[in-house]
Amino acid sequence: MTRSIARERIDRLHDLAREAARGGDDDLAREYVRLARRIAERNRLTLPKRFRRFTCDACDAYLIPGRNARVRTRAGHVVVTCDCGHQSRYPYGEA
Repeated sequence: MTRSIARERIDRLHDLAREAARGGDDDLAREYVRLARRIAERNRLTLPKRFRRFTCDACDAYLIPGRNARVRTRAGHVVVTCDCGHQSRYPYGEA
């Protein structure tokens, strides 16, 4: 698989995971996330930022704020907490 084909497949899997999670099929969304991570690892690619921000590193769930993720703002960063308890922190504000 060339890098561009791998990128396209990761993007497609992201879209599929989002649609499956919105439709309530969390297990299918989790499988799409795991498959996309494996493709990225095999091809030595980094996952796109929009993909990393909406997936849990611990349980591979596709995060939907208000449904299976809690989003809180703190001084200088955003804290996203998955239902499994894993937290991710992302900076915001002036750089």
